[in-house]
Amino acid sequence: MDEKTREEIALFRYGLIAPLFNKQREPKEYFQELEGKVHQVPYYGERKVAAKTIQEWHLNYRRNGFEALKPKRRADRGGSRRLSPDDEDHILKIRKEEYLHMPITVFYEQLIQRGEIQKDHVSYATINRLLKKHKLAGKHHMSFYPERERKRFSHDKVNVLWQADLSHGPYIRMEGKMKKTFLIAYIDDCSRIVPYAEFFSSEKFDGLREVTKEALLRYGKPTMIYADNGKIYRSETLQYACAQLGITLVHTQPYDPKSKGKIERLFKTIQTRFYPLLKSNPADSLEELNERFGRWLEEDYHRKPHASLDGKTPHQVFQSQLDHITFLEDHSILETVFLKRAKRVVKLDGTITLDKKLYEVPASFIGQKIDLRLDDRAVYVFEDGKKVAQAIAVNMEDNAHVKRAPSPFAIMDTVQRKGETDHV
Repeated sequence: MDEKTREEIALFRYGLIAPLFNKQREPKEYFQELEGKVHQVPYYGERKVAAKTIQEWHLNYRRNGFEALKPKRRADRGGSRRLSPDDEDHILKIRKEEYLHMPITVFYEQLIQRGEIQKDHVSYATINRLLKKHKLAGKHHMSFYPERERKRFSHDKVNVLWQADLSHGPYIRMEGKMKKTFLIAYIDDCSRIVPYAEFFSSEKFDGLREVTKEALLRYGKPTMIYADNGKIYRSETLQYACAQLGITLVHTQPYDPKSKGKIERLFKTIQTRFYPLLKSNPADSLEELNERFGRWLEEDYHRKPHASLDGKTPHQVFQSQLDHITFLEDHSILETVFLKRAKRVVKLDGTITLDKKLYEVPASFIGQKIDLRLDDRAVYVFEDGKKVAQAIAVNMEDNAHVKRAPSPFAIMDTVQRKGETDHV
């Protein structure tokens, strides 16, 4: 099982414990709801999860964080537990001819009852992977999703829930051309404060990463983030980041903007109160636009009485509940949790290719498949969730004058050939 698979399993487990960790649900009611439910578990396939197992995951997460949710590495790692080719063909034939539409869990039990396999020798995961590989796994069951709120709601405590969204902004002159901007923002459900919002020249995840980091630094950590099904909010990077920070990421029903009414109302307020200021005095750059917008948020929006806040301002409501705010203890965690992820095999010259660019890593990684984390500024090598090195962009001209140490593979090959010569 590779590191990416272990992380996907940990993310699934976090999804199950999140309502308990953030006290969204009462344990007894929650376990009754999950009783008998079949989940599509990464790597393992269709499984039921016992309440006791979820409680153990919850305890492990509280003690040791996201890493504790990853499956432990096999003691016999590197050994083969695969079926023989003949065994695989036989099982696939049975599946096609007799049990094609049967759930994999039941099919696995049938194989054991018929004496085709022994439970101690062939695991459910082995059969599940075999059938998935040959597209015989049938329809996927719905995985667990956090409960979606369908009724009108409002939390009475700050930082319980932040609504998130993206809106189309005004056109601004950039690099001599008029280009469209995009506003990425959060709003606190209780106080209507805007933890952070900024205009960008694209809808890419880089913008969401900056807005989320700034919001967490300025206003503390929310219990939940409530977003739509847009690509950046469904990104694997955001899901991992929220899991590691202890934040529940909840998504709305598709094509249901009314479920995020508060942030939709914020965008309307911006359109009617801030954009008219740009018509009479246009911003000359993206930087100027964001500077003026930030000033408007603090001096106008946050300081004006809000009808749904009993005449109080968002600033007043948020300040009155400072004792409920949880700030990050270690700000440095934000430098790694929002990094994008990738896997690459290091070539014999100690390089990797990423986004059509060549990078150099320490020679000790030659021949290995490594875990990379990156943003628009740097690329890092990670092992077991920790940063161990940085990948450096290759400068061909400089490298032509650098004396390199020989590859360990080249040394081994030379020694082997010398030994064969001596033997002759």
